[in-house]
Amino acid sequence: MSQIRAFLAIDLDDDLKPKINKIIREFKKTDARIKYVELANLHLTLKFFGDIDTEGLSLLEEAIANVVSQYDSFKIKIKGCGAFPNNKRIKVIWVGIDEDSIIKDLHDKLDKEFVRLGFDKDKRFSTHLTIGRMKSAKGKDKVKSTIEEFSDVEIGEMEVDHITLKKSTLTPAGPIYEDLKIFEL
Repeated sequence: MSQIRAFLAIDLDDDLKPKINKIIREFKKTDARIKYVELANLHLTLKFFGDIDTEGLSLLEEAIANVVSQYDSFKIKIKGCGAFPNNKRIKVIWVGIDEDSIIKDLHDKLDKEFVRLGFDKDKRFSTHLTIGRMKSAKGKDKVKSTIEEFSDVEIGEMEVDHITLKKSTLTPAGPIYEDLKIFEL
């Protein structure tokens, strides 16, 4: 039985990536040890499945299609910058989503279906785009002040008209993502 590492995501519009890249460049000036997400890989994760059996993919795709059929395309506003778990103990640096009620509703309905299929329920869902991960505390104060500087940054709006089931292959150079199936809204 073969397995793949998979997740469900909303891809970031290409025209917003240069604006996020400007923010990443500011973090790079801090000289902190941060592993940045490749611009091509920027996405908002709706669900990380981990390793799943390929035999169960059709059930998963059917569940996603059933939920997605209840939604029309919608706009989201990319705004703000922050950290998980917080600005004092920075592990993940993210860019936020403003007015995210439709995404949260979509996530909750999808998650209910995924639980029915045997996946763990998400404990806490937060709409965000990870832009980097801190690898050590080096430069933490500069990173914290950069996060605060961009806490209200306006990045732009985009239309969400599909979500994508993706395969993730881990490599020493970073993950390689491959679209398995696109679900139109």
